[in-house]
Amino acid sequence: MSDLEFDVLDELYFVTHYKELLVSTELDDSDLKPILKKIYSKGWLKCFSEPDSELDASSVDLEINFRNYYYLASKEGLKAHNKN
Repeated sequence: MSDLEFDVLDELYFVTHYKELLVSTELDDSDLKPILKKIYSKGWLKCFSEPDSELDASSVDLEINFRNYYYLASKEGLKAHNKN
């Protein structure tokens, strides 16, 4: 796990909107988007359309809609985060 992946997961113990994640990580779109895509592909991230509405994997589009989502570290993501 890279330092940036660790830092992003560190902010996702609770459901967090993309805009909040940008502020808390102090990253910009061009840095945050690829990290979200990478940790999502590893199964470490859940995506939500609303704070209480998890998206089905077939509905997630991190290429276009990544700014509209709420994010939460998955159980696997939390385990990976806590190993470091």
